[in-house]
Amino acid sequence: MPTNKNAITRYKYLDDLLSDRHHYYSTREIWEKCCEKLVDNGYKDVTLRCIQDDIKFLEYAPFYADIERFRKSGKLCVRYQKDGYSIFKKELSDEEASLLREVLSTLGQFEGLDNFKWLDDFKIGLGLDEQRQIISFSHNPYLRNSNLLAALFDDISNEVVVKLSYHTFADKTTRSIDFHPYLLKQYNDRWFVIGAADSDGKILTFALDRIDDVEPQPEKKYIKCPDDINDRFEDIVGVTLYEDRPVEHIVFWVSDASKDYVETKPIHPSQILYKGDKEEQLRHEYPNLNGGSFFSIDCIRNYELIRILCSFGKELVVLRSDNNIQDAIYQRICEMKENYEASRR
Repeated sequence: MPTNKNAITRYKYLDDLLSDRHHYYSTREIWEKCCEKLVDNGYKDVTLRCIQDDIKFLEYAPFYADIERFRKSGKLCVRYQKDGYSIFKKELSDEEASLLREVLSTLGQFEGLDNFKWLDDFKIGLGLDEQRQIISFSHNPYLRNSNLLAALFDDISNEVVVKLSYHTFADKTTRSIDFHPYLLKQYNDRWFVIGAADSDGKILTFALDRIDDVEPQPEKKYIKCPDDINDRFEDIVGVTLYEDRPVEHIVFWVSDASKDYVETKPIHPSQILYKGDKEEQLRHEYPNLNGGSFFSIDCIRNYELIRILCSFGKELVVLRSDNNIQDAIYQRICEMKENYEASRR
């Protein structure tokens, strides 16, 4: 029996990898991942022979784990024979079960999370009674294949590469890409999946209502995002990210009719309401803007930003920016005017 002090730690890592039904691992791959986890947590790495002995040890007393070995894509893979098996599995205490019931009773009421079968099974196993809905999220009725949300959630949670088949609004031809999914993000009542292309690592965003199919590729090695994917969206409104565009400082005025709305529901987290000397300076600079309030935001220009600034109509005026965002807004207003004039002829 292994007696070195990190043996139990190794068993925990081995247990996680052997119970993984989303990947096919060889003994060497399990060894590499175990060593990576050991080093990350301050332990020394171990030899391949050590991991081979650990796996054999799990097959005997006191664990008696049923471990299967099979070939997949030309490599000899190893995992627990029984789905859901763990050498560390134990019954929940009454306190733990009670806490989970409380969490699931809330989570289970959210609209837009259909087809999370694992959640339904978990609730049944805990004997959670159905409760009336008291929390509701808006959701997109045009997300025809609502299984996609659950499938991608599962793939991201288990770090699985997928073959993503999709089409665009302009071209209904289905295209495919091997994709490393990192994040599910909702914006403007639509769900998006953000991840990296397998070919070049470029960060891409796909709307779920334009995805036709998602096929797991467990034989492919999943590459984690090198940084926090959420950090990439701190400087934008929405989900359209142009990594080659700079952050712009944008100053704008909002009328009395909309200033409270904009103040309590900021266009971007960087939003500032100007008061005192800065406000007086802007009122002196723009004497024709009566009342209202002056704000600024710092973000990258994209389609969603232009759209939301235009959505306030005459109640919001962009005054200045680093790269003349006013021109893009003015151009859109002129095109709107032309369309309305054409419709009235």
